[in-house]
Amino acid sequence: MDMREILNAILYMIKTGCPWRHLPHDFPPWGTVWWYFWLWCQDGTWTRIHDKLREMVRVKEGREAEPSAAIIDSQSVKTTEQGGPRGFDCGKKVTGRKRHILVDTLGLILSVVVHPANIQDRDGAQLLLAKTMGHFLRLRVIWGDGGYAGQLIEWVMQRFESRVRLEIVPKLEGQHTFTVLTWRWIVERTFGWLGRYRRLSKDYEALPGTSESWIRIAMTGLMLRRLSPP
Repeated sequence: MDMREILNAILYMIKTGCPWRHLPHDFPPWGTVWWYFWLWCQDGTWTRIHDKLREMVRVKEGREAEPSAAIIDSQSVKTTEQGGPRGFDCGKKVTGRKRHILVDTLGLILSVVVHPANIQDRDGAQLLLAKTMGHFLRLRVIWGDGGYAGQLIEWVMQRFESRVRLEIVPKLEGQHTFTVLTWRWIVERTFGWLGRYRRLSKDYEALPGTSESWIRIAMTGLMLRRLSPP
């Protein structure tokens, strides 16, 4: 089996959003593609591919392989009849899940957690940042919006043993419409990149972990194009 064709089929899936059984016949059989997709979700292959490509892109851009600064934010999306954990985001008026991401200053994802939308940003951030413990030893500062203010700042200092600090980037005084804010625009741009993939227009997955894999796959396709432009 040509693994390149398997990968191409999965990248086609996330870009077009087509159902598995509607995968064009010039790709390997859909059942085979699905099996490899699921296997690589379970054994961490998608995470390893994604993280290695991120390091390669950073080095190509003249950066260190690991970042010293990051930005955190979340995005609420609707779920479907597929089922699985979900909740109601009272602020966004969305029933579904939140995609919580931590990105570097290039907008590349460092960590991702998908959880029910009713979990507050401060609590979701703890789930996300706990996954970074022991990684990214150069990391010194994380920027976030006002939703992360309060006890989370002290929590970050304690959990990262004062090595990392959380800084809040507030809205501008009198701001009532969208305004580009220092550092925070970077993570918003990343969500914009993810929005180009139809599979991510909603959360179609029963398991949040599968949703996290699709986000990494989307970024994998983006980083491959940066490393080898068409």
